[in-house]
Order: sequence, then C-alpha cells, then structure tokens
Amino acid sequence: MKIAEVEESVKRIMKEKIRTIKDFPKPGIIFKDITPVLNDKHLLELTSILLAEPFRGMKVDHVAGLESRGFLFGTNLAQDLHAGFIPIRKPNKLPADTESVAYELEYGNDFLEIHSDAISQGANVIIHDDLVATGGTALAATKLVQKLGGNIIGYSFVMEIKALQGTMELLKVAPCYSLIKV
Repeated sequence: MKIAEVEESVKRIMKEKIRTIKDFPKPGIIFKDITPVLNDKHLLELTSILLAEPFRGMKVDHVAGLESRGFLFGTNLAQDLHAGFIPIRKPNKLPADTESVAYELEYGNDFLEIHSDAISQGANVIIHDDLVATGGTALAATKLVQKLGGNIIGYSFVMEIKALQGTMELLKVAPCYSLIKV
C-alpha cells in the first residue's frame, strides 16, 4: 500500500469515528466530537503524524493552540516540529499579563487572550485548532499573534466544515491545512 493510500485510509477512519452531536452547545449548532479519535491510541498517533506533515522542514518557532480542543493536538504538533507551544485562552485563564481580542462565534461573542511575552518579534507561528467552521476564532488568534510581532506561517486543523468557508479569510494570511473536510 502506498503512503497516499494509507493517509486516505486514516482520514476515512477519522471521519467515521468523529461523532455528530445536534444542538450542542446551543440549539441549532451541530457539534463535531473528536473524543473517539482521541480514545483510539493508533488513530491518535496517526492523526498527530499527519498534522505535522505539511510543516516538516519549515522553521517553526511556536504552535499556538486555541482553547481548549486546540491544546489536544497542538502540543503534539509543537513537539513533533521541535517548537514551543503557546496556549491562546478564554479570558482570565492565563496568570501573567495578557493581550486580548474580541471575536464572534457561530453562536455568540467571546474574547481570547495570550500572554504578552509569549512571542518574540518575527517568530514563526502555526495556529492550530481541532476544527475550523467560520474561521472567527483563528482570525482572532491571528490578530493576537501579529499584535505581538509573530509571523503566521500556517494554520492547522483536524477538520474543516467546508460549507462555512472558514478558511477563505485565513488563506489571505497563510496556507491552511485540514486533515478532513466535512
């Protein structure tokens, strides 16, 4: 079996494992639950390997993982790429001085924060989350990273909801890599 065939097989299994939960966290929202992928030790490892693949050979200083599901694979991605990990969190969860940005979710408004000293000027950063829907959270994270002088070199997602076209604005900044598209 060729590498491309193995990769497609892993992606097919991932799609089968991801659960769809209707009306969570609010009525009208369709939630994609990746916990069955996390629970499968082989699929967990293969997902991590595939997430790192597009960035191998690039100079990556940091992976910025978005709260909270972006932490699950974001730390593995950082480790695989020999980079540091930066958590981008909801308000009042980081202990030191922070920068903050407001953004819109599919189901409301929120804020994101990053430690003010998390990124040095010109550092190459990948923004990672488990899912891209409208792209609002990743765009907010982009603003934070750029505010601190970071250079976005790519976006990494386990899954992309194609119909919402969330990567359209992100692609104006850097390439987007999604393992699966639903």
